[in-house]
Amino acid sequence: MSRVPPLRIRELDRREIDEILSRNNVGRIAFSFRDRVDIQPINYVYSDGWLYGRTSPGTKLSTIQHNYWVAFEVDEIEDAANWRSVVIHGGFYTIPASGSPQAMETWDRAVELLRTLWPTLLTPDDPVPHRWVLFRIAVQEVRGLAAGGEEPPGDIEGGEEQPDDIGGDEEVPGDVGG
Repeated sequence: MSRVPPLRIRELDRREIDEILSRNNVGRIAFSFRDRVDIQPINYVYSDGWLYGRTSPGTKLSTIQHNYWVAFEVDEIEDAANWRSVVIHGGFYTIPASGSPQAMETWDRAVELLRTLWPTLLTPDDPVPHRWVLFRIAVQEVRGLAAGGEEPPGDIEGGEEQPDDIGGDEEVPGDVGG
């Protein structure tokens, strides 16, 4: 039996994180209220330190009104040993459709960015007209990890506590846990 090479995990630098956020448009938003945590997929556009998206009125928005601090994750997965993952934490802010000049500028910018995904956004031809609430998430804390691919400059070292399956100086044989 041949030995499975160790899986090396490394931190992504900010440039790599921004590239991953920029080239993807689907991620997962996690939010909580009291003892309940929920996670849902969302489409987004990343620009200038903000994630922009759209949603419909409902449970997600009413829950986030109680605790605006959210987590957001986007992954690029080639296989079990080759992947990249970015997790951000930040404030979730709905964007009003009217108000001050600054609010209108933010709304117009969000519409412009989101129309790169849905050219008919907020028009009579909008494919999901019930998702009329625009929002943005401030990228206030960010961390990215990668496995496989190019030879990493170094494995994750000390500093923060790592999940059980991603150790500091440990070698993890071919599997990231489960």
